[in-house]
Amino acid sequence: MGNDAPSIPSPPRDAGRPATATEIAAAVRAGRSSAVEQTRAALARIDAADGAIGAFQLVRAEKALAEAAGVDARIAAGEQLPLAGVPLAIKDNIPVAGEPMRVGSQATDAAPQPHDHPVVARLRAAGAVVVGLTRVPELCVFGTTDSRFGTTRNPWNPERTAGGSSGGSAAAVAAGLVPIAHAADGMGSIRIPAANCGVVGLKPGAGLVPAEMGAHSWFGMSENGPLATTVADAAVMLSVMADRPALAELAPPTRRLRIALAPAVPTPLAHLDDGWREAATRTAAVLAAAGHEVVEVRLPYPANPLPVLARWFAGTADDARAAGIPLRALERRVRAHARAGLVLRRFGMLGERPVDRLRSRILRATDGVDVIITPALAQPGPIAEGWHRRGWIANLRANIGYAPYAALWNLLGWPAAVIPAHRPEGASVPYAAQLIARPAERGAGEALLLSVAALIERDAPWVRVAPENLPE
Repeated sequence: MGNDAPSIPSPPRDAGRPATATEIAAAVRAGRSSAVEQTRAALARIDAADGAIGAFQLVRAEKALAEAAGVDARIAAGEQLPLAGVPLAIKDNIPVAGEPMRVGSQATDAAPQPHDHPVVARLRAAGAVVVGLTRVPELCVFGTTDSRFGTTRNPWNPERTAGGSSGGSAAAVAAGLVPIAHAADGMGSIRIPAANCGVVGLKPGAGLVPAEMGAHSWFGMSENGPLATTVADAAVMLSVMADRPALAELAPPTRRLRIALAPAVPTPLAHLDDGWREAATRTAAVLAAAGHEVVEVRLPYPANPLPVLARWFAGTADDARAAGIPLRALERRVRAHARAGLVLRRFGMLGERPVDRLRSRILRATDGVDVIITPALAQPGPIAEGWHRRGWIANLRANIGYAPYAALWNLLGWPAAVIPAHRPEGASVPYAAQLIARPAERGAGEALLLSVAALIERDAPWVRVAPENLPE
């Protein structure tokens, strides 16, 4: 993509929908609104709607208003802030100065954190206002967001999960409580809730955004990224998180791309629902209609899932140890998960050689390809309630059965995004597709995904906020 390429125009704003982050920031910078006004409005939306959704673990009402007043003072002093006055939620798994970091576990320390995570510091420096921390499953392990603290529900269908582990952040954005939210992804934890809730989520490639989660960010599989209702909002948020302003400049591809459609299911433990298959094929068709080449490929998914599962299990054990949590204090499902990690570590299942072989096979299978498209999920997310009271095997079966497409790209460190797709009449939840970019110069893959996603959004726009949560 060249710097002189024409920009992609934004799709029309949905009538009655809350303003986007880019609209809010522009209004605050121009003096048509203020950070305090925008923060008050977000707090009012949270107060009115979150009781039924359960997106927030903690709301910082007074502190957020004081923070917003500080942003307004910076604007008055002439600062040009990319996220000026934008209300923002932070997933409760990275430090926010002055607030506890519970990571979904009552066994964690409730003392306030002394410092902001680098990502939080960058977002605040850009003018965003942290209105609260969003709910996660215990230690961010599973793809449903419920714990002893409570349950997060899908704003499109409250009987269904919002996904996990960034379920609180995705639900907050999908309900229009905040326009953007921080999320983190170690096995799909940005993309799975984005798919459930019909929002845009992007997992950066390895090293673009500071990770620094838990003991070792699940052996480097975990990344921080944005959740938003538009590609432009995701782009500007990612540009701040990565400290790369150019990522906010959306432009169409300057050449014909080769798009690989890969709908095959990665595991025999999952069955692909027709709606999710159609979401991927329709997304590919939008790109074909725009002049790009689409070919169908079959990815060589690993027959042996242990390289990724071992890191998931052992990372949980290491995170518990780093937080000073004895295994007996964890939920039953998380305790079993961590113990499985200890066993796999003893048997030497964390070696790099199988990962290197898998990476080579995937690179060969996608040679000459620019972007890969898969379904975002195999099935709609399960019911919302009660997963933290169920056993480990039940949780594993549910998670792998409905969300098998995400984890491979964490293991390989490739950038991947989820964008909303069609929602058939009568469907109880939105549908979505996953876009993956092959490894490239740092930031280039993410820029390509954002460019392609913006093109799809322009030609096949989606409903940005769950209609049930719109003001009458």
